[in-house]
Order: sequence, then C-alpha cells, then structure tokens
Amino acid sequence: MTPSARIAAAIEILDRHLGGTPAEQALTGWARSHRFAGSGDRAAIRDHVFDALRCLRSFAALGGAGECPTGRALMIGALRDAGISPEALFTGEGHAPAPLTPSEASLPPVDLPRNVALDCPDWLAPQLEDSLGEAFAPVMQIMRQRAPVTLRVNLARTTRDKAQHALAGDGISAAPHPLAETALRITENPQRLRNSAAYLDGRIELQDAASQAVVAMLPLEDAARVLDYCAGGGGKTLAMAARAPARYVAHDIAPQRMRDLPERARRAGIRVELADAARVATLCPYDLVLLDVPCSGSGSWRRAPEAKWALTPARLAELQKIQGQILDATHAFVAPGGVLAYVTCSMLRAENGDQVAAFLQRTPGWHCSVQRSFTPLEGGDGFFCALLTRGPS
Repeated sequence: MTPSARIAAAIEILDRHLGGTPAEQALTGWARSHRFAGSGDRAAIRDHVFDALRCLRSFAALGGAGECPTGRALMIGALRDAGISPEALFTGEGHAPAPLTPSEASLPPVDLPRNVALDCPDWLAPQLEDSLGEAFAPVMQIMRQRAPVTLRVNLARTTRDKAQHALAGDGISAAPHPLAETALRITENPQRLRNSAAYLDGRIELQDAASQAVVAMLPLEDAARVLDYCAGGGGKTLAMAARAPARYVAHDIAPQRMRDLPERARRAGIRVELADAARVATLCPYDLVLLDVPCSGSGSWRRAPEAKWALTPARLAELQKIQGQILDATHAFVAPGGVLAYVTCSMLRAENGDQVAAFLQRTPGWHCSVQRSFTPLEGGDGFFCALLTRGPS
C-alpha cells in the first residue's frame, strides 16, 4: 500500500470508531475485509489511528473540524501537526483520499487553546493540574506520544544482561530502563518480540516500567501468603512471583481476564492459584494483599487513548466509589502486621492520596508506611502505590 492508501484506510477506521465502534474492533474488521494488506501496512495504519486518538482535539482543530472530528479532518490535522502538506497525499489518485476541498486547502494557521493543544478534556484539566502541579503541561504533552515498549525480565529464570543478549540474537535491540532492575526498553524491532525465544520460554514478559517499579515496592518474603485481588491479566502476580517464591493467589471479579494466566505462569516456571471470592475468603489471612483497583486509567492514556475521551465526571465518581468499596471489603483479609498495597494507574489525587486518606480516617488500626506517584516523565506509565500496614491485633 502507498502512504496515501494507508491514510485513506486510517480515515475509514477512524470514522467507524467515531461512529461508536471500539478502535480495536474497527481495526480488526478492516483487516479482515482487506486481507491484501501486509503486516507492515497494518502496523502503519494502526499507528495512524492511535496517534489520531491520542491527539484527537488538536488534530481535529488543525484539520478544520473543531470539536466535531471526522476521520478525514483528523488525518489532515495529523499531517499538518507533523509539518507535512496534506495536498501531497490527498490526491484522489488510486487509493488515496479525495483531494482537499477549497475550504480544507485554505485553512489558516490555528492558535490552539492550551487544553486543545495538550489534548486534555476541559472538565478534567483542573483536577490533573491540581494533582500534577508544574508537571501538568509536560505530562500531557508526553501523553500525546506513543508509549515505549518495555519488558520485564523474569529474574527467576535469567538476568537482565542475559535477556538483553538473547533478544539481540533475535534481532531485537533493548536497553536497561532506570525505573526497575527488571526493566528493558526495546529500541529496535519490537514487532519481532512475540516470536523471540526469550518471550516464548518465559524469560521476559511485556510490562510497563512503572508497573514493575510498583511491584519492586511491595514487601515480599519467601513464606508469605499473597493475594492479588484485582489481578486482571495477572502481570503483577507473575512479577511478584518472580521476586519471591511465596504462595500466590489471584482473583478478579471478571475471571475471564485471567484466562491466560495459568499458561503464562507455566511458561515462567511459577505457581499461582486462581480463586473465586469464596475461595479467597477461606485462605485468609494474607501477609500482603495487592489492590490494583479499577481507575480512570489516566496514567496509561498513551496505550489506551480512547479512555481519555470516554471518561466522564459521573464515571470518575463511580470509580472512586468502587475504589473505596474494595478497600473496605478487603482490609479484613490482611493478617496483623500485614500490608494492603493500594495501586492505581491514575494520576488523579482523587483516586490516589485522597482515597488513602479517607480509608485511614474511617479504618482504625492502619497506617500508611510509604506512598509514591510515578508520571510518564520518568519513562513509564502514570502510577500510584501506597503501602497500608495493619497494626498488631
């Protein structure tokens, strides 16, 4: 496919998404109906689509659509943002998009308002600015870019240097990431990762660097009883198990999210028990309960840009309520002297420090021993972790 044809495909997919189809579903549907497209074409089209979703407001404005984006306007805006003349690609020849209309061709330079230029929802900007302080603008600017591809080295199976060498043997360049001793950032050929020997035999896993740094904060001992209560796909369960051979129990309210965890654990040489709510209660108490709670996901908008635009004040309030309910429902699972680790991939104080403070105020016998926020300026996603310790009985 030509560059123009790829842009035309991205326009089609974006219009499907803007019409209500999830982006991944729109991409998959397009690929199935255009089987002639090669892997390089599909990857380039995917990049166009997700770049446009990260920068929805600014690209729409630059493309002349204002707050009512279309796929065509987004791709015109994307080219103008990159300093590329849209006329060179919007030719109408072959599979290229139709030529620019007179109004599109005569769009004047635009002085974008701050929140539009930063691709930040207006209603959420005050909360983000209050939470991030002077880092607000730099963080929101970096959130307009693609997230790095980061790996976790399974130290139970290898070392970071050996994993890096093994990846190089498969043509994949990677460099140590400063956020965690287990982290490697891929610098060349990430598309080869899933066929690499180190990935297939469990020596490495895909995992964000800040997520790994959160796991490094957790107090883990060999004989501990550990519950990952909101396990999701189980990435943090596996990361904990690679650090210490404790007894690990994984639970999620939607068990289907954990469907791949047994195979991933087997590949990594790790034992994890999957448990429903009733089983979780019978295995109490735990020395460590990890709560990676549902949240706005504002720290991971580079990876899931749809979430930035789908979040509403009502949904944020609902998430805060759920977070408090999970804290209240699980703290009794923790043994005296044990730790409840409260984690979000959010950068909002309302979901982070405010939740911790409210829990401590309404729950006697607990104290916060440490809390830390991570932002994308450190090279990973935005994360928050607080370690809440239960006093002796």
